[in-house]
Amino acid sequence: MTKIVAITASPAGEAHTQMAAEALRRTAQALGHEILVEAQGGNVVTALGDEAIAQAEVVIVGADGAVERDRFSGKPVYAVSTSEAIRNTEMVIQSAVALVGYRPALGALKTTPHPNDPLPEDVVAPETTVANKFFVGITSCPTGIAHTFMAAEALKQGATKLGHDIKVETQGSVGAQNALTEDDIARADAVIIAADTHVDLSRFGGKRLYQTSTKAAIHSGTDVVTAALAAPVAGGGQGGSGSYIDDVNRAKAERSESRSGPYKHLLTGVSYMLPVIVAGGLIIALSFVFGINPEPGTFGDALMQIGGGAAFALIVPVLSGFIAFSIADRPGLAPGLIGGMLAANLDMGFLGGILAGFLAGYVALFVRDKVKLPTNFEGLKPVLVIPLLATLIVGLLLVYVFGGPVRFLMVGLTTYLEGLTGTNALLLGLILGGMMAIDMGGPVNKVAYTFAVGLLTTNLYAPMAAVMAAGMTPPLGLALATFVSKKYFNQAEQEAGKVASVLGISFITEGAIPFAANDPLRVIPACIAGSAVAGALSMAFGCTLRAPHGGIFVLAIPNAVENVGLYIVAIAAGTLVTALATVQLKHWFPRKKAVAEV
Repeated sequence: MTKIVAITASPAGEAHTQMAAEALRRTAQALGHEILVEAQGGNVVTALGDEAIAQAEVVIVGADGAVERDRFSGKPVYAVSTSEAIRNTEMVIQSAVALVGYRPALGALKTTPHPNDPLPEDVVAPETTVANKFFVGITSCPTGIAHTFMAAEALKQGATKLGHDIKVETQGSVGAQNALTEDDIARADAVIIAADTHVDLSRFGGKRLYQTSTKAAIHSGTDVVTAALAAPVAGGGQGGSGSYIDDVNRAKAERSESRSGPYKHLLTGVSYMLPVIVAGGLIIALSFVFGINPEPGTFGDALMQIGGGAAFALIVPVLSGFIAFSIADRPGLAPGLIGGMLAANLDMGFLGGILAGFLAGYVALFVRDKVKLPTNFEGLKPVLVIPLLATLIVGLLLVYVFGGPVRFLMVGLTTYLEGLTGTNALLLGLILGGMMAIDMGGPVNKVAYTFAVGLLTTNLYAPMAAVMAAGMTPPLGLALATFVSKKYFNQAEQEAGKVASVLGISFITEGAIPFAANDPLRVIPACIAGSAVAGALSMAFGCTLRAPHGGIFVLAIPNAVENVGLYIVAIAAGTLVTALATVQLKHWFPRKKAVAEV
């Protein structure tokens, strides 16, 4: 039995705080541990006393923002988000318990360091100390842009702060960079996977393997690095065996089947689809320089064939194929691609592609695990049995069962969206715009973006315009706020505002994350308000966008944006609302620390 104390806190509301607290309390007790939880909401339900903290062997922090940790000095701390604490509670408890007794060899330091903690005074040259460990890591987010590289940088800083070395491979939008070699992996003491999409783990067998999200790595790289040293060995390696490793592996299997599993598979499909749709969309936009309907045989017609005839024809198959790949690995790829192409041919749209991907993935997984062949014929399963059976089953289901209903649904959705005018269009833009700013690149943001991108395949371009306008306004509005009201922002935030302006015009909503992380209760509502205004105005003005990315730079392409003047007005209005709301909220509800500094 392990004595645990925990803190839960979420700026999103009391519900998340209490749900995380209750999940940790029940799971810890079910596993035979003793736990006291402090839920930091409107009212602290159970404040942790000094005696309880002193007796605790490990501390769990389930929070979505900064939490004061000074009172836990000398205790190992395991930090996760409230979402992780709710969904993967058993794994969180097991990972925290694994930290008990772990003592970094940096002098007398035992606690998992806070990102702002200095190194111990007696550590002069950590690179030469025996405590030095070597880690390898991979970071990957669905779009492969901001979160991927922010997580990599956070891991590097966390490892350096602890006196360790690390090499991080970023699987971004341009492919893998700083790729890990076999020698890197061979000499690594542990492997860290900070990813929100599927990552191939086959090359890390026999190594300590710790998996987490990009958000957790960005939030506290030091906590992730420390937890990796207590992680179990992947693939039955030489790190020992026993019930604990079995329990962790079982917890991971359960997590893959939990509610976060299907969403992660969907994001993997979207991440592979994005380069195809961005390339195709921008090439189509370039073809409009030569007219909306270029003459056959002209250069404009050639561009349209490349973008519309080839790239856009691949959108649904790629989405479907890599959803299946995320679920069943390589065996799912062939039935997923074929199912996606069939869905496109049956006019099932992007909804059909998503359905085909999940069907192909789970059917391939079922065939792989349940169909047994003699040992001599096992080699036929990945190249013959799985592709044949899975493709046949998925194809027949799409043709005879799901094709008609999904096609009817897509036609109805398309007809409804095409007929949106006035208040209805305004409301849709308001909803899509607000979703883009709620978590700035997170799950809600991706749902709105995926919805708009999927509609491009049905020649509906207004939602895409609303989504991109709404995604640009959070960083642009915060950049404007740092310029017009410097007294509410410190020097670092003022410098960050300059970078945010560049990210904003490039349609990288994640540029607002540093501001939201520092002051979520004021910044996030302001961003939601501004993005909702931008999305609503874009829909009300009848603006359309034929390119799925590119930010303000696509405005220079003739005919890529319809009603371009009013589209600029929508973006400017959203930016202004974000800036004014941020400044006013900081003025009306100042933090004590901020007031003292002013």
